[in-house]
Amino acid sequence: MQRTELGTLGEFGLIERLKAGITYQNKETIFGIGDDAAVLQMPENELTLFSTDTLVEGIHFDLAYTPLKHLGYKCVTSNISDIAAMNAVPKQITVSLAISNRFSVEAIEELYEGMKVACAEYKVDLVGGDVTTSLKGLIVTVSILGSAKKENIVYRHTAKENDIICVTGDLGSAFVGLQVLRQEKEEFMANPNMQPQLAGKDYVVQRQLKPEARMDIVFDLKELGVLPTAMIDISDGLASEMLHICTKSGVGASIFEDKLPLDHETLEIIKSFNLSSTACMLNGGEDYELLFTIKQSDFEKIKNHPDISTIGYISAKDKGVNLISAGGQTVPLTAQGWAHF
Repeated sequence: MQRTELGTLGEFGLIERLKAGITYQNKETIFGIGDDAAVLQMPENELTLFSTDTLVEGIHFDLAYTPLKHLGYKCVTSNISDIAAMNAVPKQITVSLAISNRFSVEAIEELYEGMKVACAEYKVDLVGGDVTTSLKGLIVTVSILGSAKKENIVYRHTAKENDIICVTGDLGSAFVGLQVLRQEKEEFMANPNMQPQLAGKDYVVQRQLKPEARMDIVFDLKELGVLPTAMIDISDGLASEMLHICTKSGVGASIFEDKLPLDHETLEIIKSFNLSSTACMLNGGEDYELLFTIKQSDFEKIKNHPDISTIGYISAKDKGVNLISAGGQTVPLTAQGWAHF
């Protein structure tokens, strides 16, 4: 396979190479890559939302088992998930890279290809960024802009007592996928001639390497006439995100263990690792599902949605934030997910 050294192109040559094939889908994007700044015309009567996220090699991802194209896709969708969690629509992203000379031009093109696929899938425009040198490894920073009408934006701090707690999709699969990939890496390090043993594990591996943002749920809720009272995306684990909502909103909550959604394939792999399914669902992280609360009056509108589970209810602050076990025991909910420092 051809390898072109980064130094042969330089910063601006690399940027020119990477921007090839980029097209814009949003009318708000007036001018993107190619000048000192992008030019955007934001919608009238709408607010602009902004978020940014940095992923560092060796901390947030391991290239031993993460294809660069998948990494590029994940960098974009994890940021789109932040906009979805605010009940808004993503519009533009910028991407900044710090790259060591270990990477070739072709490798960075592969990373960008994944980003372009995600942008096309979610109708987001890549309008700029930066490229610089890293002394070691790869660092990717994605910043995203979104928009929504003021009255439609949903925050973390607005859950109310007696609201119903909902979650999309299933939980714990991304964490289980990470355990599968780490095990494969360990076995490869011990025996480089081994063949990957991923049969029957496709779903959990994809959930880890190529997560999707739940913009579909944002659009579904709008069609159903449901405006969540509070919402957050699940990046650090359900328990951590539930505690964020309760702390910010000044409320308590009860989550029912037997209501937590778990994929069948995920459960079988959890058993093979001798892990706790409840711990994986509560503390796994990187599911990028949506955790949200709704008024009781909206329950009838969402109860038949195939990808929304009702898992508990909001209570008074003095009741605490609790897990109600399958056996009926009340256990204080604690966060054991990702810690940044």
